[in-house]
This record gives sequence, C-alpha cells and structure tokens, in this order.
Amino acid sequence: MIRRVSGRAGGHEFAVLCPADALSAALNIDLQWFAAEDEGRTEEPSELKLRRAREEEGRVAKSQELIGALGLLFPALVLVFLGPSMLRTCVEMLRFFFTRSTELDPVGDRLVAGLFFRYMVRLALPIVSVGMLAGILSNLVQTGFIFTTKPLVPNFSRVLPHFGQYFKRTLFSVEGLFNFFKSIVKMVIIGGVAFLLVRSELAKLINLENAGLWTGFTTIASLAIRMLIISALLLLVLSVPDYMFRRWRHREDLRMSREEVKEERRQYEGDPYVRSRIRARMRQMMSQNVAANVARADVVITNPTHFAVALEYHRPMHAPLVTARGEDETALLIRRIAGDRGVPVVENRPLARALYAETEVGDFVPIAYWRIVAAILSKVMSVNEKRRRGEEALRA
Repeated sequence: MIRRVSGRAGGHEFAVLCPADALSAALNIDLQWFAAEDEGRTEEPSELKLRRAREEEGRVAKSQELIGALGLLFPALVLVFLGPSMLRTCVEMLRFFFTRSTELDPVGDRLVAGLFFRYMVRLALPIVSVGMLAGILSNLVQTGFIFTTKPLVPNFSRVLPHFGQYFKRTLFSVEGLFNFFKSIVKMVIIGGVAFLLVRSELAKLINLENAGLWTGFTTIASLAIRMLIISALLLLVLSVPDYMFRRWRHREDLRMSREEVKEERRQYEGDPYVRSRIRARMRQMMSQNVAANVARADVVITNPTHFAVALEYHRPMHAPLVTARGEDETALLIRRIAGDRGVPVVENRPLARALYAETEVGDFVPIAYWRIVAAILSKVMSVNEKRRRGEEALRA
C-alpha cells in the first residue's frame, strides 16, 4: 500500500510524498485503479458459468494474434504458389486495356466494367478466399463452433464513456501491461525481420538503378514475400503465449464470489432443505419396509449380535447401497429375515459398527470402506455362483 510518510525531526514536522502519490496527485488518478480487480471474486468459475458464458454470451478465450498470424501466413503462401499466374493475369489485363484505351468508352460501355471486375475477381478471389478460410480455421481451432447473436445485440451502456474503467483496464492492469509489452515485441519482430532482410539484400537493392524493370520487380517482390512469411511465422509463435494469457484472463474475468457459488448450487441442485426432507422421507419409507429391503440385499454385515447392516449392489450403482440397518432387536430381526430369504450373512465387527455409525438407510457406503466391502461382495457372489452351479448340476 502506498502511504504518505510523515514525522518530526529537529522540532519540525515533515511529510514525504511517495513517487506514486506525487504522480497520482499530479494526474488526478485514483489509487484504487492499481488495486486488484473485482475484489471478493475468489472462487474458480464453475463449469455451468463457463458453459453459459460460451453458449449464451459468446464469451470465450481467443487470441487475436493467432487469427492475424494465420490471416497473414496463408495469403502469403498463396502469393508464393499462384504469384506467376496472377502476374500473367495482371499483365494480360493491363495489355488489354492499354491497347484499347482509344477504342473503349469506360463511361458508356458496360463491357469495360464487366471485363475489369472479371479480371479483379481472378486476381483477388484466391487471396480473399484463403484469408477467410484462415480466419474461420483459426477461430474453430481456439473455440470450436459457436453460434450466438448475443454479442450483436445493441448495448447502449457501452456507448457511454467510462474513462476511469477504460484507463484502468487498458493501462493500469495486468492485461494492459501484457498488451503493451506484446505490442513492443511485435514491433521488434517486424522491424527486425525487415532490417535483417534488407541488409542481406542491400547490394542487390543498390544495383537496382542499373537493372531492368523485370529484375527490379522480382527482387522487391521476393524480398516482400519473404518478409511476410517470416514475420507471420514469428507472430504465430507469439500467439501461443498470447492464447495462454487469454485463457487465464478469461477464467479470471469469470471468477465467482462465494455468494454466487452458493446461489448457483442452490439453483442447480435445489434447495438443501428440500433435498434433506426428500432424503429423510426416503429413509423413513425404506425403514418401514425392513423385510423387503433385506430381501433384496446382497449381503448383511453383522457385529454379530448388536449391529446389522444390509447392503445392495448391482452394476449401474457407483457404490453399495445401505438398504437396512439396525441395533439389538432390529439387528436380530434383520438377521432372521436374511436367513429366511437366503441372504448371506457375514460377520465383520469393525465394518458393521463403522457402517452403522456413519451411514443411514438410503446412503451409499463411504469411499473408505469400498475395498473391504468389494472383497466381501466378491466372495459372496463367488459362493452364490458355486451354489447355483451345484443346484443346476443336481437338477440335471
């Protein structure tokens, strides 16, 4: 925090204004511009908020540097491969119009305009088509396919000038500093490439005054196309950190406060009070029908006399389900029903006590006990399979 330092020396009071304070006072800049943005939003954005921002608002992490680099590189490559053909078309167009300049009427003859636009389409269509393709491809690579009209809806609040927020975001923020240094790097890249290429061809450029028109044209064209391709490749490399920064900045802009997280969870999952009432009702219904719940269980874990917990498991479940539980007389009833219905009873005192203490009817077995419960269920299923095969063999 920047403060005004004051004190007393030699019977005199003094006050020293820090450089940032002096700059703030001179330029009338609020020091809060330097503070962290959007204080209070400390939570990571949820998947629901990220999806809403993408699908409803069209807000995605996207690097314009990648779009610009590919938009420069692909048309430059088109010029490399189609340059001779385009040059012949251009020469043909100039020869046609210059040789007939005294015969054609560019104002009254529609044929002149038609021929001119036909030549222009032949010259510009390859570059324009590839440039559009590069722009579409660079967007699809970064964001995938998105169709939303929300960014096109007029928002008149953006028309009003908010100079404080504008300067805060563009100058006194991480994004502003990043964009500033990125612009410097881009100027260094383009200027450096131009300087190195011109210096390497300096002797040829000096001798162009003695060369013919065709030699001069091909020399300059070759130098320009190499400058375009090398600059585009270097800008493409620069787009990688820019894209990573945009992704980080996108998540920072979508950060949520704890109140927003709670509200979103309440809307998405429902009111916790209502959910607790529903679970309590389910437990009550399952507890009232102990016989049916024990009958459909796969195993009963006992203490062996004080506790009994019935577990059910089949493939769609992500964990075994507690269908019945009881202590003392209820545990005796569960064991009796299990014996009558042929449900295996396994004695495991620590596990029975732990499950009775940590679960209710309708709960899934906690993760800490998955391994031991899986071993018990595997053993029970193996015994049941052997018994079933034995019964089938006797019947056969």
